[in-house]
Amino acid sequence: MVEGKKKVVRSTEAPAQDNASGAPAWTPTPEAKKQATTFRWIAVGLWALAIAGEAFVIFWLLKQVPFTTGHLIGLIGGFVVIGALAIGGGQLWKKANRLDPASKNDKFRFWVQNQLGLIIAIIAFLPMIILVFTNKNMDGKQKAIAGSIGIVIALVVGFFNIDWNPVSVEQYSAESNIVKELTGADEVYWTPAGSVFHVCQEVPDVNRESAANEIRVGTVADAHAEGKDRLTKKWETEATKYCGYTQEQVEAVKAALPEDVAEIEGAEAE
Repeated sequence: MVEGKKKVVRSTEAPAQDNASGAPAWTPTPEAKKQATTFRWIAVGLWALAIAGEAFVIFWLLKQVPFTTGHLIGLIGGFVVIGALAIGGGQLWKKANRLDPASKNDKFRFWVQNQLGLIIAIIAFLPMIILVFTNKNMDGKQKAIAGSIGIVIALVVGFFNIDWNPVSVEQYSAESNIVKELTGADEVYWTPAGSVFHVCQEVPDVNRESAANEIRVGTVADAHAEGKDRLTKKWETEATKYCGYTQEQVEAVKAALPEDVAEIEGAEAE
């Protein structure tokens, strides 16, 4: 472990926010909201192109008689292009959800918003795959080749587009409130390679030697925007062992914000 030798880099130019009374619900900044909207529009555009490609395959390419080797190559190429467009849109959509997450209060909307990339993958590939295997213009070998490749690409797209760790307004609110109640500011620390963020710069996990050799600092929202899943589950131990806070201060945070503590304790364990 290399202590004190890593470069500390602030994620944004915005200063850390002071603690506010009443444990308010988190809201995205206007800049984050605007960027999320831009990402979503681009994602929708890429998905629209993917669906247009699907329509071309279904309504023209699969209707060719005879269905030649050239058509088969074109079909496989279509699968690849449609998959790339679907993944590109899915990654942008997930980034948008990090900047402007949904609320868990509406469970259906929360699921749809976070798994829309997976839904698009199903819409884009399932009809084509079914029509390949039921196509009367293709022989058995062509169906086996195209169908197998289509299934593999569909699974790859689904894997990349599914959101394995969806975030929520409630999670951001709980983490921000806890950090501000403990430290007085919405300011956390993480490393580019890590999956969680921490309440102070002195914890060993952010000081371990790494390829980037830097510690990132910013708000809870900044950390999530850079792909970090959540506040570490070890925040209480880190606060008292490395960050200079007493157990009484930690207990005071837990007493003041019981619902927020329960929210982050309900997250997936490390």
